[in-house]
Amino acid sequence: MRFRNIKNRQKNEQTKEQPRYVYAPYSHRVKAFITDLFMIYAPILYIITYVVMSGKEEFQSSQLAPFTGVALYGLIYAFLVSRFGQTPGKKAYEIKVVDDKSGANIGFLRAILRFVLFLFTATTLLGLFVPFYRRDKKALHDILCHTLVVAKKKEG
Repeated sequence: MRFRNIKNRQKNEQTKEQPRYVYAPYSHRVKAFITDLFMIYAPILYIITYVVMSGKEEFQSSQLAPFTGVALYGLIYAFLVSRFGQTPGKKAYEIKVVDDKSGANIGFLRAILRFVLFLFTATTLLGLFVPFYRRDKKALHDILCHTLVVAKKKEG
């Protein structure tokens, strides 16, 4: 009886040590971001430049146009992350943004906050190096928003 208790306790300790999530590699996150820039942000800039404004000279002289492009990209990004947990780039690399405690999709306001914090992190370059020193691969904006970028589990 005593041997069985010891053996069961060892099995329970082994199952506790396994990670709950499979963290997405940082290289996949960067590639997904670049894909999103081409699939979402570039068309927004094209529409603003040539449909809303009369050309690149007017776009370059405007201070509101680039801000509008980033704001529209942020809203689309936040909608996609809150609704589906991923953007087209993240879907291509089979990664997903989830809450770090529950594993569920994050809300729209939290996704907007995550995007704004990402802009700050990318501007300072400080938070982009944080994932290299953490086991869970969280960037600064993920730490502040309590989110994880995980590899999506394959069904089947």
